[in-house]
Amino acid sequence: MSKRFSRRDFLKQSSVAVAGYSVGAAAFTPLINKTYVRVGLIGVGQRGLGLATTLQKIKTVQLIACCDIDEAHLQSGMKVAAPGARSYKDYKALLADKQVEAVIIATPLFLHHPIAMDAISAGKHIYVEKTMTYNIEQALSLARMMKQHPRQVLQVGHQYRYYEMYAKIKKLLAEGMIGTVTHFESQYNRNNDWRRPVEGGRSEKAVNWRMYKEYSGGLLAELAAHQIDLVNWLAGAAPQSAVAMGGIDFWKDGRTTYDNIQAVYEYPNGVRSLVGSRLSNEFVGYRMLIFGSKGTFELGRDTAMFYTENRVRTYATVDGVTGATKEALQQGKGIYVYKDEKKIEPTFFALSGFADSIINGTPVASNVHTGKDVAIAVHMGNTAAETGQVQRWQPEYSAI
Repeated sequence: MSKRFSRRDFLKQSSVAVAGYSVGAAAFTPLINKTYVRVGLIGVGQRGLGLATTLQKIKTVQLIACCDIDEAHLQSGMKVAAPGARSYKDYKALLADKQVEAVIIATPLFLHHPIAMDAISAGKHIYVEKTMTYNIEQALSLARMMKQHPRQVLQVGHQYRYYEMYAKIKKLLAEGMIGTVTHFESQYNRNNDWRRPVEGGRSEKAVNWRMYKEYSGGLLAELAAHQIDLVNWLAGAAPQSAVAMGGIDFWKDGRTTYDNIQAVYEYPNGVRSLVGSRLSNEFVGYRMLIFGSKGTFELGRDTAMFYTENRVRTYATVDGVTGATKEALQQGKGIYVYKDEKKIEPTFFALSGFADSIINGTPVASNVHTGKDVAIAVHMGNTAAETGQVQRWQPEYSAI
């Protein structure tokens, strides 16, 4: 039997080194008449590098620092950073850099909370990847901390809140296009083992941290969290309870996070949301269905379709094309209510929004409170699957 891989061992080999010294709090100076935000990136793995590449397209952001313990990752980030950018292997040294006004945290999930807490104390604005925190107590702790620092921005990487398609769907729901909403169904699937190659003498667990419960929330945290957040937003509430079932039934390779999970969340007024994710089939990789008494929305990554209920025979006007709409509905076929022709990655809009919130004070759509609710819901789903018991939303979760 192999020796247990401890948290200390992980930190030695993970994307970000955690040093043993602290950073004193720095007073934040509001950005006045500024046109861009100076950002430091903490964690330059696959997701971090993707974020760094996206930042190149945003005029209101300048990537001036990167941090990663892995030299190859760090150099990849530095190649897309601004001229003169500084590199660090210790995130606290980056936080001590007074030129850095905001940080992006793209580390393994279990490190989100300590780094975010230190970043708040250092006076930095924060963009933290989803899921916001590893567990419920961390989510509550971060929300309490932000309440003490109202002048700082904390945005969570649920980028679909910044994507036009979902804003339009929310508007159409409010207008009653599909009637009374009763159910949501979401799936986020892949057909691979989720494993990455281990190179350079690094630990397998440090590279493939998503596959181990001590570091990750598994499929609900890494994939389905996006749709959990969307349902929370579209339903206008957090889930009241959760039941779930999951297992390691296909990729039996030593992982401890499930390779498939199905969770049912109950919302106010009897609305239920079925959330599923699997790693053994990608027939429909990403999809969300919203069921109403008069019709259904089917949402893909960048398209939204509307289907009417034949018995209701409701004929809607979509973007003023009444005749075409009626004809399509009479034929029993779906019609587009949104189709993204430009195919711009939603993360672009989220990161642009992050800069706008810092420079202009625009409200944060995916904030510490919405992020808290998703982190709690993810943990409720995982706990329900592990214990076989219903998990219920507690009053203290909403008290902050």
